[in-house]
Amino acid sequence: MKDRKPAAKAPKSEQTRTLILETALRLFEERGYDKTTMRAVAQEAGVSVGNAYYYFASKEHLVQGFYDRIAAEHETAVRPVLDGDADLAARIRDAMLTWLDVAEPYHRFAAQFFKNAADPDSPLSPFSPESSDARRAAVSVHERVLRGSDTKVAPELADDLPHLLWLAQMGLVLFWVYDRSEGAERSRRLVERTAPLVARAVALSRFRVLRPLVRQAHEVIAEFMPGAGEAREKDAVADGATPAPGGNTAGATAS
Repeated sequence: MKDRKPAAKAPKSEQTRTLILETALRLFEERGYDKTTMRAVAQEAGVSVGNAYYYFASKEHLVQGFYDRIAAEHETAVRPVLDGDADLAARIRDAMLTWLDVAEPYHRFAAQFFKNAADPDSPLSPFSPESSDARRAAVSVHERVLRGSDTKVAPELADDLPHLLWLAQMGLVLFWVYDRSEGAERSRRLVERTAPLVARAVALSRFRVLRPLVRQAHEVIAEFMPGAGEAREKDAVADGATPAPGGNTAGATAS
């Protein structure tokens, strides 16, 4: 029997990037976000200031690196969880609870980030253009939640629901940031209680009597939800359709 080869090490550049990010997260916890400087991060990580700026152009980019890490870890952790149950309520619940599991190690200093992320002009806001990569990764998880479900969705909301679920996740994040219960138990209970309500609302959206309300919701999402219109325009271009104002498609392009 052949010996298994040891797992390949991450490239040195990736190791350095990870070291800088983890050092920054530790300093954010110990000193606070505002009092942590790029110079201090570089010194603690044992790299030059220029090297730190090579990997992260600013302190805000360090936090964006944290956002990207959380999103990537959630994507990985949620895959096996969603491979089984097709019940929408269970899938929403499991996706949200998995996020809480992934985020738990960072709970102790989450409030440090939120003080800055709550500023609508801050690049750290989850609604900012700078946060688009992490936002798209989170939305993709909710697309998977819906795609594997046995619940039929109103056609008008099919493209919007992943963004609505992401918005619900942002509400959970806000609650979690201020949740001081042991193991964020109150946040977990919130997920358990609200997931069936959300799933029920999705199922009811297909009924004809609610279609006017569904269309209004679609219009509001297309106008105000960050990334929703952008995602539809990209899909339209990929499908050979011409994006129309508001993120709708005006039909196939002429050949």
